Amino acid sequence: MASMIEVHGLKKRYGDKQAVDGISFSVKKGEIFGILGPNGAGKTTTLEMMETLREIDSGTVIIGGIDVAKDPEKIKYMIGVQPQTPAFQDKTKLTEVIQMFAAAYGERVDPMEFLRDVELEEKADSYVESLSGGQKQRLSITTALVHGPKVFFLDEPTTGLDPQARRHLWELIKQVRAKGISVIMTTHYMDEAEVLCDRIAVMDNGKIVAIDTPKNLIKQLLARGFSKSQHVEQANLEDVFIDLTGKDLEDNA
Repeated sequence: MASMIEVHGLKKRYGDKQAVDGISFSVKKGEIFGILGPNGAGKTTTLEMMETLREIDSGTVIIGGIDVAKDPEKIKYMIGVQPQTPAFQDKTKLTEVIQMFAAAYGERVDPMEFLRDVELEEKADSYVESLSGGQKQRLSITTALVHGPKVFFLDEPTTGLDPQARRHLWELIKQVRAKGISVIMTTHYMDEAEVLCDRIAVMDNGKIVAIDTPKNLIKQLLARGFSKSQHVEQANLEDVFIDLTGKDLEDNA
């Protein structure tokens, strides 16, 4: 499968700290690629350089054949970005939000089509401030897709959401991939990365220390002799929570 993104020797320094230290990786078309690591590993800085939000010290990022550093304006039309904490103007209806984001890219769209994709059509005439945290995240995702980007960036998309909202957002992210869009995401939730990501890059101290599929990374760990006490249950507490509080995700997310 052809690569949508090629990153080579990417570096970023802040004072005496090398935040990103010569990392390289590629992302295929229609792939969910996760970047994992502890706080301060360089994940967000990497995304921000790819998104044209931070200057690249050295190295290259090529998205869809376009050099990010040489043609950032063209890149902005090729990518969608969903921030950690979405912020929208108060007293604005959801349909108006969609129209405003589309207009920023010179696009005219049917807001209801996008709201249906994220199961928010019943909230079309509601104000943004009336939405739950999960609903705001879903709105944020659809506003980032109004211009038909080829690459979609998510930075810790489910932080602070309850289990139902998290699982609902997982399904939405899978739907984005099904449209052929490449997804780059960071997360601190290992279960989330294992469920969603086709491949994972693990970062530490500005470097990538491993890249592979979640299953292969686990197999490699076991091959190195790792073991732990294990008792597998058919369900966990998260399953209990969802069962007891109802399965209508739209009402609870």
